[in-house]
Amino acid sequence: MPLYLTDDQAMLRDTAREFMAAEGSIAKQYRKYRDMNCKDGFGHALWKQFGEMGFTGILIDEADGGLGLGHVEAGIVLEEIGRNLTPSPFLVTAVAVVEALRGTRHGERWYPGILAGETVAALAVDEGSKHRPEAIAMTAERSGNGFRLSGRKQFVVQGASADVFVVAADTTDGLTLFSVEKGTKGLEIEGVRLADASIGARLEFDRVEVDADAVIGEVGRGRDVLRRVLNAGRAGAASELVGVGSQAMAMTVDYLKQRKQFGRLIGEFQALQHRAAHLYSELEIARAATLKAQQLLSEDAEEADMMVSVAKAKSGQASALAVQEGVQMHGGIGMTDEYDIGLYMKRDRVLNELFGDASYHADKVARLNGY
Repeated sequence: MPLYLTDDQAMLRDTAREFMAAEGSIAKQYRKYRDMNCKDGFGHALWKQFGEMGFTGILIDEADGGLGLGHVEAGIVLEEIGRNLTPSPFLVTAVAVVEALRGTRHGERWYPGILAGETVAALAVDEGSKHRPEAIAMTAERSGNGFRLSGRKQFVVQGASADVFVVAADTTDGLTLFSVEKGTKGLEIEGVRLADASIGARLEFDRVEVDADAVIGEVGRGRDVLRRVLNAGRAGAASELVGVGSQAMAMTVDYLKQRKQFGRLIGEFQALQHRAAHLYSELEIARAATLKAQQLLSEDAEEADMMVSVAKAKSGQASALAVQEGVQMHGGIGMTDEYDIGLYMKRDRVLNELFGDASYHADKVARLNGY
């Protein structure tokens, strides 16, 4: 499959680009909700607009009321979200959790709200300071007709505003995913402001009782579902990272064309031109790797696992390079809140950690190749 967008995908990109620039801009969304210290970290009115635009239904099958598109299309929207630092639950709710609920009765319960841009869902997997889904310690003991959940989760993005959580816990039969609604007795939620001003949460499950219907899929078979969910989230995060890095580069190149030093535009200095050219190349490689990963995911291809990790690692490295170069080339003003370039560095740091950083995925690629 060629590594470029089809005509229909290009139309979606143009629509999403225009929408995010107009409605999801930094001034209109990011700074507004950060400066008012919003407990959710994003605007619910914009989330509803996502629903009206059809973005929230991109990965939901047509039979369930969605558009029945694929991961490439979800990535197109996420790249534009990244360009504008648009705060929204799209990545976790409309990509990761939609994938988790696919083909289950939980989808029938939550998809209508997600399609309308009213429901927010969160993924509760991580338990330590780094992403390690292989080492989940939270337990789910059988209790009566259901299960009793005990343990802690953290780095639960949008956890403070979520209506429902997809929770990974270990049963005696193996890893199992559960759907746990907000307000369930024994579930404590502590909102945490992250480095980029978005809101995550720490969750405490104190002998939380859920019935058997809360199980997503089959008991003990959650590892396969979780792999699919994390692949969707990682590929989506890679797209958003490409958007973050691309916009940081665009702002930097624009600054190089305006800023004068020693009587010349600093963009005329060859050393800076070489750095800009290197950055452009790195971002194009990251974009191509991400597109390939999403194409393989949509085809349910065997190679998707490795390519998703390649994409997450490469996009994380390229985006980090873009924001670091951006802040440095802007000089001292790059560290001030008045200029947006520093905000891109903060978003990059959170996205790099979400679903595993570049080192985690480089290690995974090495292991998959026998090293």
